[in-house]
Amino acid sequence: MFEFKNVYINNYYTLAGPLEKENGLKNCDFFIKDYYYGAKTIEQAESKMQKTVLNNLINKEKPEAILSSDLTNQLTASALGAVDSNIPHMGLYSACASFSSILITLGSFIMSKHIKKGLCLISSHCLAAEKQFRFPVEYGAPKPKRSSQTATAAIGIEVSSNESNIKIVRGMLGKVLDSGVKDAHNMGAIMAPSAVDTLINFLKESKTEVTDYDIILTGDLGKTGSSIFKEVLKKEHNLKIKNHLDAGGSIYKDFEYSGASGPAVLPLILLTRILTSKKYKKILCLATGSLHSSLLVNQKNTIPTVTHAIYLEVNK
Repeated sequence: MFEFKNVYINNYYTLAGPLEKENGLKNCDFFIKDYYYGAKTIEQAESKMQKTVLNNLINKEKPEAILSSDLTNQLTASALGAVDSNIPHMGLYSACASFSSILITLGSFIMSKHIKKGLCLISSHCLAAEKQFRFPVEYGAPKPKRSSQTATAAIGIEVSSNESNIKIVRGMLGKVLDSGVKDAHNMGAIMAPSAVDTLINFLKESKTEVTDYDIILTGDLGKTGSSIFKEVLKKEHNLKIKNHLDAGGSIYKDFEYSGASGPAVLPLILLTRILTSKKYKKILCLATGSLHSSLLVNQKNTIPTVTHAIYLEVNK
């Protein structure tokens, strides 16, 4: 368990894609009109998304470090996005759990006084991720109802020791678990046991109950994974959870699949829906990650999974 003192979120910027706009996403700072965003390739488009976020967050006082993540091979979008920024950069990959792992890392840097201000930068792109992990969208391959679709978004969050109304209080790194599932389409089933494990461990170490939080926000379990998450909590831990929302399962309206996936989903919903509401002051975020690759899937391995937690308090 990481206990943070004087670590705050000071500013943020959100960018999302056409499908997110069509589904009524509000309070987003900018929407791109098409998936290529004026670039030659979709990977270049994703790096341009990161640069747009970066340029809108950097003011006269630059952050001392950028920690970024995405889903492309070897963090291609993050590397290209940091070019020309002239700011020290580190790529950090925890798949769709990267949001929490980056905030934990930045919080530790600030607590140790190695830096005063850092930037969390996260993106995912529907066409880039679908091509890499499943099939190119243009291929037209059918998908089962239990599958998710990668969200298109880029998120930037400024973290520093300067006091604000959003405080990072605690964090926890989850354990990598073997999901026992080989079906990469069924990411909800893959990640749900990990989300349960991290939640139970977080509650034990923090000596809190689920009712101590206004909302418990998971990343991208989708409708399928959310159902499994609640069922396992009830059957194995006798725990009923009424204050749960899954970001991936809630982002698209009347969606034929399980929901949205990607590391940008949780922070996108957190910043545009949760923090803009007066209802939520104690927010526990469980960023869920399916740690699969095309190599693991092609070799018919079971898929490892991890969930990292971050707890925020908001003074509204």
